Amino acid sequence: MPAFPLLAVDIGNTSTVLGLADESLTLTHSWRIRTNREELPDDLALELHSLLSMSGAPRPHAAVLSSVAPPVGENYALALRKHFGLEPFTVSAANLPDVRVELDQPDAVGADRLCNLFGAERYMVEHEFAVVVDFGTSTNFDVIGRGRRFIGGVLATGAQVSADALFARAAKLPRITLTAPGSAIGKNTTHALQSGLVFGYAEMVDGLLRRIQAELPGPAVNIATGGFSRTVQGLCREIHHYDDTLTLRGLVEMWASRPGR
Repeated sequence: MPAFPLLAVDIGNTSTVLGLADESLTLTHSWRIRTNREELPDDLALELHSLLSMSGAPRPHAAVLSSVAPPVGENYALALRKHFGLEPFTVSAANLPDVRVELDQPDAVGADRLCNLFGAERYMVEHEFAVVVDFGTSTNFDVIGRGRRFIGGVLATGAQVSADALFARAAKLPRITLTAPGSAIGKNTTHALQSGLVFGYAEMVDGLLRRIQAELPGPAVNIATGGFSRTVQGLCREIHHYDDTLTLRGLVEMWASRPGR
C-alpha cells in the first residue's frame, strides 16, 4: 500500500493541528481545531472524515501522531485503526533512536518538542544551535543542537493563560483582545492591559532567549511557532524566523526519517 498521502496529527492541550503531506513531504492541506477531551474515537473519525470531505482531500494511506493530551491521542489512534485502517506511528523519545535527549529523564520530553527538533533542522545550516519558541497553552523554549540533540529548554505560562488568570482574579478588569497597543504607556485600562500582557510577554521572551544564548557555546538561530507567535511578530527582537507550520512539518519529516521506513 502506498505511504502517501500521509496524515499528520499534532494534538495540543488547546488545539489540534492536522495536515496531509504528499510524496515530496509538502503539506498540501492543514486544519486547526479545538482539542476536546470528551470526544470518543467515533466522534474523532467523523470529524476527520468531514474535514477531508469539505476540502476535497484524498483519504490518507499512512498516519503519524503526536500528542501531549494522552486520552485524546489514544482515541485518535483508535479512530484511525477502526475507521481508516491505519496504524499510526506515535512519537516518543523511545522510538526515535537517532535523537539524543539530554535531559535527566529523557522519556519526559513532550512529543511536540521532538517534532520541533525536526522542524528546526532546515534553519541550522549555518548554526550549531537553535531555539524554538512554541507559543501554545504554555510557551516552550526548545534548545536544539546539531545532530538531533535535544539539549533542554524552558517552560513558561502561555500569554492567554496569564490573561485568563488575571481576569479571573480581578473581576473589575475587562476582558481584552491580546493585540499590541500603539504605545507602551496606556491611557486607559484596555491599553494598559494590552501593554502589560503583549509588550511584557515579548520582553519576557527576549530576556529568556538572551539568557539561553549566554549559556550556549555558540550562536543560536531562534524560531517562533504556535498560535500567539504572530501577535508578537516584530515585537520580539531576538526572534529570527516565524514558521506557523514548524511543528506539523517536523512531524512529517520525523516520520520520513525513521530508519527502515
